[in-house]
Amino acid sequence: QLQLDESGGGLVQTGGSLRLSCAASGVTGDYYAVGWFRQAPGKEREGVACISVSGSRTVYADSVKGRFTISRDTAENTVYLQMSSLKPEDTAIYYCAARLFTGTGWRDRATLSEVSDFGAWGQGTQVTVSS
Repeated sequence: QLQLDESGGGLVQTGGSLRLSCAASGVTGDYYAVGWFRQAPGKEREGVACISVSGSRTVYADSVKGRFTISRDTAENTVYLQMSSLKPEDTAIYYCAARLFTGTGWRDRATLSEVSDFGAWGQGTQVTVSS
C-alpha cells in the first residue's frame, strides 16, 4: 500500500520561500501521478499542483502559477513543491496525494480535478505565511 509523508512546512514571512517534500513508501511511486492540495481554516480544500508519472506534464492552480513549481525525483521516490513569493493567503495545511491513470498516455497525465480519484493521502504539513 502506498504511503505518503509530507515535510518542509513552517513559518515564513511574506515574499519568502519554502520547499515541501512528499516521500512515498510502501510501494514504488513510479506509477502514480502526484498532486499537492491545501486547506485553510474555514475554506474548502483546493488543488495546488499536479505532476504526471513521467514528469513531463504539470498543472497548477491559477493562484500559484509563476510562484510554485512541482517536480519529482524518481530515484528518491519523492515529489517536491517549491513555493516562492509566498503570500499570507497561501497559509494552509498542505497535503500530497497520489492517483493512478489508465489507458493511453497514462504516464503523461496530470489533473487537479477528479479529486476523489486521489486514493492515497499524506497527513499534511502546515505552512504559515506572516504579513
